[in-house]
Amino acid sequence: MVAMIVPRVVIVGGGAAGFFAAIAAAELGADVTVLEKTARWLDKVRISGGGRCNVTHACFEPREFILRYPRGGKALLSPLQKFSARDTVSWFEARGVKLKTEPDGRMFPITDSSQTIIDCLVVAARQAGLKLRLNTGLETAVKTADGTFELTLTGGEKSGADRLLLATGGCRAAAAGQLAVSLGHTLEPPVPSLFTFQVDTPWLRSLAGVATGAALAVELKTTLRERGPLLLTHWGLSGPAVLRLSAWGARSLHALNYQFPLLVNWLPDSSTEQILHEFQKRRETAGAKLLVNVPLAPLTARLWEQLVLAAGLPRETRWASLARPQAQALARQLNHTEFRVTGKSLNQDEFVTCGGVKLGEVNFKTMESKLCPGLYFAGELLDIDGVTGGFNFQAAWTTGWVAGRAMAA
Repeated sequence: MVAMIVPRVVIVGGGAAGFFAAIAAAELGADVTVLEKTARWLDKVRISGGGRCNVTHACFEPREFILRYPRGGKALLSPLQKFSARDTVSWFEARGVKLKTEPDGRMFPITDSSQTIIDCLVVAARQAGLKLRLNTGLETAVKTADGTFELTLTGGEKSGADRLLLATGGCRAAAAGQLAVSLGHTLEPPVPSLFTFQVDTPWLRSLAGVATGAALAVELKTTLRERGPLLLTHWGLSGPAVLRLSAWGARSLHALNYQFPLLVNWLPDSSTEQILHEFQKRRETAGAKLLVNVPLAPLTARLWEQLVLAAGLPRETRWASLARPQAQALARQLNHTEFRVTGKSLNQDEFVTCGGVKLGEVNFKTMESKLCPGLYFAGELLDIDGVTGGFNFQAAWTTGWVAGRAMAA
């Protein structure tokens, strides 16, 4: 009778991708140890989505799902066909965690608490028999002649592994990817993705807290365009539309040192001609009223007032006295406000980077390195990043699951 060989798997990183890979490998019988250099597991899960954890997105067709990744979408197609958003929902529901879908497609636990997801993952890890080690990082990894890995842990402790998974998160600095580099890999330079825009325009900052819908554009060699919810803040502009635009333009905007003109269309469903026609109706029905007191829907009263003033119209202007040049100036302001972006703002805990291990160096059928057999990758350490809405977590669950099962094979 031939004894079954149990692979020794070491996973570096106790985040979403690392935990998911560890559980997948251990449930297939591997001997799995997870190393986390900090004092807590799953910190990014804890704070994501305002503490609710945006687990995934209700888009269940992989070919459509990959369109939400500015970088890495094509590489993710094969893994997503093995473990999709639908599989994520089923995985958590099988372990007692039900997810709900919000109108924009984001999916959260019905408890609205990220602790629900953390507890589920920790319980699954313990049931699978993982060895979980906090405050323990991997300092060096050397591939030995027999194909295994010789590991040096925090404090000089020595260990070994048959298979090694790096799931250390995004390369906020190139140094974060040095373990991969030491084992023969190269990194795409990291730059921030999913950031908000700093705008110094005083009237805009005076509207902090106002939320509206808008269409945004940045004129580069290829125009960047996004449309959706926009949040006005005390530093400038935020909200899903800005975050998605920042993701698609991450490298282009970095090259501009985050200083560029941004065009905002506050009424993207109305043309200039339609707006002018609406103005004429207001002249006839509300002629005695002040412009600033009769906003065009769906603009809020505060935003409308500031747009009227920004267009150069006196506060005391009444609809009946609105001259044609004034009407044209206001219509342009509504369809074509230009702001000068002067920098970016980041949530230091949640922000995503683009860049990381080059995708051509990884076999996405297994997540194994093409350059160093026995070495695997999962999560944000790879040069994959999605727009906001659960796509980055889904990339972590998917690549972790594929890597975990491959390492246990």
